[in-house]
Amino acid sequence: MNGFTSIATRQQLIIVGNGMVGHHCVEQLIERAALGRFEVRVFGEERQRAYDRVHLSEYFTGSDAEALALGEADLYAGHGIHLHLGEPVLEIDRERCEVVTAAGRYPYDQLVLATGSYPFVPPIEGSHGAARLVYRTLDDLDAIRAAASGARRGVVVGGGLLGLEAANALKSLGLQAHVVEFAPRLMPVQLDAEGGAALRAQIEALGVGVHLARATQSIVAGETYRYRMNFDGGEFLETDLIVFSAGIRPQDALGRSSGLEVAPRGGVVIDSGCRSSDPRIFAIGECASWNGSVFGLVAPGYSMARNVAAALAGEDAGSFTGADMSTKLKLLGVDVGSIGDAHGATPGARSYRFIDEAASAYRRLVVDASGKRVIGAVLVGDNSYYDTLLQYVQNGIALPADPAALILPQSAGAPALGADALPASATICSCHNVSKGAICAAIDSGCGELAQLKQQTKACTGCGGCAALLKQVFEHELIARGVSVDKSLCEHFAYTRQELYALVRVEGIVSFDEMLARHGRGHVGCDICKPTVGSILASCWNQPIMEPSLVPLQDTNDTFMANMQKNGTYSVVPRIPGGEITPEKLIVIGEVAKKYDLYTKITGGQRIDLFGAQLHELPQIWAELIAAGFETGHAYGKSTRTVKSCVGSTWCRYGVQDSVGMALTLEDRYKGLRSPHKLKFAVSGCTRECAEAQSKDIGVIATEKGWNLYICGNGGMRPRHAELFATDLDDAGLIRIIDRVLMFYIRTADKLQRTSVWRESLEGGLDYLKQVILDDSLGLGAELEAQMQLVVDRYECEWANALKDPDKLKRFRTFVNDQRPDPGVHFVRERGQRRPIAAGELHLIPTTEEVL
Repeated sequence: MNGFTSIATRQQLIIVGNGMVGHHCVEQLIERAALGRFEVRVFGEERQRAYDRVHLSEYFTGSDAEALALGEADLYAGHGIHLHLGEPVLEIDRERCEVVTAAGRYPYDQLVLATGSYPFVPPIEGSHGAARLVYRTLDDLDAIRAAASGARRGVVVGGGLLGLEAANALKSLGLQAHVVEFAPRLMPVQLDAEGGAALRAQIEALGVGVHLARATQSIVAGETYRYRMNFDGGEFLETDLIVFSAGIRPQDALGRSSGLEVAPRGGVVIDSGCRSSDPRIFAIGECASWNGSVFGLVAPGYSMARNVAAALAGEDAGSFTGADMSTKLKLLGVDVGSIGDAHGATPGARSYRFIDEAASAYRRLVVDASGKRVIGAVLVGDNSYYDTLLQYVQNGIALPADPAALILPQSAGAPALGADALPASATICSCHNVSKGAICAAIDSGCGELAQLKQQTKACTGCGGCAALLKQVFEHELIARGVSVDKSLCEHFAYTRQELYALVRVEGIVSFDEMLARHGRGHVGCDICKPTVGSILASCWNQPIMEPSLVPLQDTNDTFMANMQKNGTYSVVPRIPGGEITPEKLIVIGEVAKKYDLYTKITGGQRIDLFGAQLHELPQIWAELIAAGFETGHAYGKSTRTVKSCVGSTWCRYGVQDSVGMALTLEDRYKGLRSPHKLKFAVSGCTRECAEAQSKDIGVIATEKGWNLYICGNGGMRPRHAELFATDLDDAGLIRIIDRVLMFYIRTADKLQRTSVWRESLEGGLDYLKQVILDDSLGLGAELEAQMQLVVDRYECEWANALKDPDKLKRFRTFVNDQRPDPGVHFVRERGQRRPIAAGELHLIPTTEEVL
């Protein structure tokens, strides 16, 4: 002890590492009132205090270092903890019980290593200097941002979790992103072959190139881009920057150099109490190896931190016995889930699989040999099944008679596992080991708000993957106790979407900033409330979405008023009301498509899509189309898309009404309407139903007495037939009822809720809706009609508006300071038209004849 503890009543405790796990250990020591026993010093290699590495990618989308920081700035000083930032520990002198830094030597009685891990960079010739970027710290992200300045393409080496996060970061910086993976599939640790294939399809559809089973042999100077990556087999890929995210290695150098036992594959060896081979030294998180395993998730690290803090506080610490490595992620916007034995490696395990190739969705359920217990699962494309399956695995809940029902589309009657079915021991938050029983206890002690519950139990303050389940359990338990439930949209607004809509209407709110100032919390909003409020403002006031105050609320498609395609180009969709078009306008579309060499296709909604327009070409193309009398088709918005029609009585011998004329009337009336989700209409001239009106949100079918109205149908991933709502309507009556239905939907639907789902969620069902709309039971009829008329009267073609304003047109540039097109976009000829080179295709530098 070298006399250090004899000069004070408190022992010297040093924690090396101020990452998420080291910080959690400090929090646990504070919570357990253990600081009276120790004088604590924490050493961090980085200049920033502990920050949330799980949400690191948000640094590229507006969050600063302070927003990602864990805990308040004065947390350490307020509890007498000495925080040494930017002062790495260079050596552990175990003989003298001291740690050595560049600033001096510090004694310890107990030492906790929480040094985490470092990125593995494969030994590739040329992977040094400017070509060597990694994705691990805020400083790393600053380096990537600097390297991206002036760059066009970026490549990530590594197709695991962090690699895909890095690819998303490159996309957010405006680069064409590619992923190179040595394994034959993405996320090989978490996903099986089918899951990897589904993930690849979804990521390629987002415009990210995926190159699998590729071993990079060398990195040399490129010809078209800055670097050329040469692959085994002679193929290559050129890029302007390379980010290595090929896995992590335990940061065990301190333990290794001081003579602590280190596992063969790295990591300071620890026992079930997280003690190293030196009983004075603990190791937690990714620098530690337990039973030959290193755990690369935050939840196991937190579990280790709790055990060590309990031991230091003199409490019963229990034992660390490994960790559940189940993960729920959203990578580049794609849901990915992996639970338990996802690969079915357990002897006798059997699997059920659901594959939807059209939607690139995949689900696998793994059960044990007895067929009575779920032991694993894989999800790609839809994580709504995750919480239920995780509880089946963790709590041994008995399987339903048909286990496959657990992963079948939910409309097929999959059994729901409600919060009441979970035992008190069920783990809700794996990061902080919070059970359902702990949540119930917190509620019983007076915790009545979700934010308060998170603060009190720490649930959902780690990776955040348990948010949906936590909210479900919390609300269920409140209702069970007779307490009304908070339905807040997000942390910034303590209102539902429906309540926000009412506030906008009643108070005449016209901007997000005004809404936030009057009824919100915070200063900037989030990805939930900003687009929701943006949609509400558009539905109410129909102002051009390119107005400066509204642009930040829009997604990519709305921002550029065009649908982004997989290769970074855009599609142009002029409105063709009812599918009716004059020869002159048809010629104009052909001339524009020929002039800009656009791929041309007639859609199922009786319009013509023009694909392959680059960003800087959009204003030129729309100027020509608008000059010919076209308007924007709103194909990019949550708004009215099309009104499909047959030829009706004008030409068809079976037609009993002018379906084309009615389609034109409806499309002209509702063409500027923004709503919670997209809207599609159809008008059929007779009951032969050639326009397929009964699969649309609004469907109209002619009768000899007028029009029959069908509502709330749709196709897509969850098809639903529309329901007959009213019969034999005249023209004015039909429009009046549609006005009311659509405005009532906009007023009462949840965010991103299709009319079909909205209709199914209405208490009282179709009969209730008929009472409100047809019988005007709430006295809202005139008000709903007036609100619709305001939207109709304020319609203005959004592209025509933008073309009048030079400031708005500045957004349509591939490069801010350069008028050149994107040199990274290439096409090939196929069936007489050009198509994009698939994001995942490798090719040698092509000749002029091969690529256009």
